Amino acid sequence: MTPDITVLDTVAFLWFLACWAGFTLIQDHMLGGRMVVNQHLKKVRRHWMERMLERDNRIMDSQLVGHTMQSCTFFASTNMLVLAGLVGAFGAVENAHKLVGTLSFTVQTTREFFELKMLLLVAIFTFGFFKFTWALRQYNYCCALIGSAPLPPVPAEEKTAMADSIAAAMTLAVKALNGGMRAYYFAMAALAWMLGPWFFMVSTAAVIVVLTRRQGFSATEKVIRVQADALEKRKRP
Repeated sequence: MTPDITVLDTVAFLWFLACWAGFTLIQDHMLGGRMVVNQHLKKVRRHWMERMLERDNRIMDSQLVGHTMQSCTFFASTNMLVLAGLVGAFGAVENAHKLVGTLSFTVQTTREFFELKMLLLVAIFTFGFFKFTWALRQYNYCCALIGSAPLPPVPAEEKTAMADSIAAAMTLAVKALNGGMRAYYFAMAALAWMLGPWFFMVSTAAVIVVLTRRQGFSATEKVIRVQADALEKRKRP
């Protein structure tokens, strides 16, 4: 451990990990159906797959899935570019350390500590890359499920079971995509560590506030919730 790593730096790093892991756990596994975009969209996907099983022509469905796969590919490619830039920076880490150290708003650190901060960014974007590529693979699996779905008419019980299965597979792909995109937000928080541990902790908290607002208290959440509730009401006898 480098000598200039303070107790506050350690606390800030642990706070960062706890916030990221806690937010992911709550958003992806623990929340119910209210006030969260991801949970509303689970209902929407299930209704989408039910409508898909009622259609003879499924070109629109394949195009919608293909559009999301293009987004996964874009983010995975961007991730590789960012990783290439970060790894390349290690080839000139001495110059990068001196340049960052000359800025008036950054905290002075040893080269070893600076390298650790850079390695954290590399780790975050590597995690994001694995998430995006896993999401892309899962969307390919969804394409196979959609392609194998029987043409209408499909018995009601069979249609419900198939729609649930395909929608669940798509939700897993979306979770992986969300995990990769979340890495971008937390990478911005990690970058604030260059300014000092207090900035690091505040930036991490700010990311949580932004993500929480967008997931549960935004205008988009309201619109999606209204649509999901309307679809659920139509399904009721």
